[in-house]
Amino acid sequence: MPKMKSHSGAKKRFMLTKSGKIKRAKMGKNHILTKKEPKRKRGLRQGTYVDKTQEKTIKRMLG
Repeated sequence: MPKMKSHSGAKKRFMLTKSGKIKRAKMGKNHILTKKEPKRKRGLRQGTYVDKTQEKTIKRMLG
């Protein structure tokens, strides 16, 4: 049986760390930024980790 392909969208959005966690960017930073407060936009710049309930699914997508 051939190898499974990685999910192209997941490759672009997630990064696997050395400890096995999955890093992601926060949503809400692409458009309609004029009505958002600067403090909120600064917070959206920071990365975060994927919830542990989703880790198994995303690791499978990253192959």
